[in-house]
Parts: sequence; C-alpha cells; structure tokens
Amino acid sequence: MPLSQPWTLVSPASRGIGQALARHVLRTTKAPMVATARGDLERAKEEILEGMNPNARERLSMVALDFLDESTIASASQHCADRFPQRTHHLHLALVVPGLLFPEKAPAQIDADNALLTLQTNTLGPLLAIKHFARHLPRKSTSLPDSATDAFANLPLPATWATMSARVGSITDNKLGGWYSYRASKAAVNQITKTFDNHLRTQAGEKAVAVAMHPGTVRTGLSRDFWDSVAKEKLFEADWVAERLMGVLKDGSGDKLRGRCWDWKGEEVPP
Repeated sequence: MPLSQPWTLVSPASRGIGQALARHVLRTTKAPMVATARGDLERAKEEILEGMNPNARERLSMVALDFLDESTIASASQHCADRFPQRTHHLHLALVVPGLLFPEKAPAQIDADNALLTLQTNTLGPLLAIKHFARHLPRKSTSLPDSATDAFANLPLPATWATMSARVGSITDNKLGGWYSYRASKAAVNQITKTFDNHLRTQAGEKAVAVAMHPGTVRTGLSRDFWDSVAKEKLFEADWVAERLMGVLKDGSGDKLRGRCWDWKGEEVPP
C-alpha cells in the first residue's frame, strides 16, 4: 500500500480569519490546499495568494462551498476525492471556520429567522462538513510517511479537524448572558467536536483528532460593531490570531487537545 500524502482544507477562506489561516498555512507548509468560498472564486484566490511565491499558487485550488447548501458541501468533497484519491492521500488539516453573529442582548431581541440562520451557519454547516469530509481523514489502516518528512513540515500531528468555536459557547464561563443564538450555536459546536472526536478514536485511533478553537475578538466583519467597546490590547488582527491558533494546533499533542476547545493562548475553554 502506498504511503499517504497530506492535503489541507480551509473553509471558508474568502475573508477574515479563514483567509488569514489559508495564507498562513500556505506560507508555512508544503502541503496542497483546498480553500472554499461561496462565490467569485478567482477574486478569493488572488486575495489569498497576494504576495505569495509561485509555489503557493501551484498548491492552492479554490472550490465553491456554501454552508447553507448541503449540495455544495457534497460537491466540494467530491472535488477533493477526485483530486486527492484516498488510496494515496489523506486530509491532514481541516480548518472549518464559518461565523455569523446577531447580538441579542435581551430575549425581546431574538428574531426567529436570525436565530435559525445563526444555527445553520455556525453549527449545522460544520456538522454537514463533517458528514461529507470525514471520509478523507486517515484511518487506522492508513499508511503514513515518517512525520519528519518535508510533506509534514509545520503541520500539526496527528491529522486535525478544527472547527471555530468561541469562549461564549462555554456554559461554565457564561456570567453575562445575552447573545442567545450565538452562544447556543458555539456550545453545540463544542458538543459536535467531542462527538466527532469519539468517532475518530474508533476509526482512526491516534492518527486523527477533532478540536474546537477560540480566536478571541478579532478585527473582522463579524466583530465590527464591537470594536469600540473592546480594549485595544484585546482586539486582535486576523493574521496574528491565525499564527497563534496554528501554533496551538502544531505544538499541542493530539491526546491533550482532542475533543476539547482551546483558545489562542493554548488554554482550554471549559465546557
């Protein structure tokens, strides 16, 4: 059986943290990448590649994926299956980072349509990504090269499925209330992460783990309405956060990280 070669996934990668993560992974690793966007793939690709060396362009492919449309998730997965046959390749790093926030400060501000959209984007979307992309992760029977080879340079070990969560998804840490739909969507992400990691223990053993990530408050469109209320030292740039999150994934051992939520400092966010 041939040794399996790694590839990476960042979804979505058209803006914000996703774009910063895609650029960081392309810049620091040698693995090919599939990045997704809902539309205008060429524009998204050029923004990711801005300032990169030609090798990055050769390793990056863009695929259409809308987390609100399962058919596009299935199609994106099939594109990856065609490009990276499971006999010779495996998904080694998946960064699944959709995000939507409606800040309901009181129960009267809850809007059913907005709440449903929040849960569809932040929770159901990543869950459907697991449904369609889990098959690409290594299994117990997958033959992997020596981790010291160039193909694994600066990639986390073992293979890692990482979904974007948030500290406000912690029930233990909830002392302020508000943000009902967003909190619920991220608490559900943490539960899904634990459940999926249990599945990976059975299917992949120590070769794949699932984790959730908390990036802090990042200067992106998601948090724009709150920039003025956040202390300067606690409002982070997307590139800075991408580097810190990847450092946590790369430096942490699989057994330590698996099934739990970790912040940009490498500290666990309690359930």
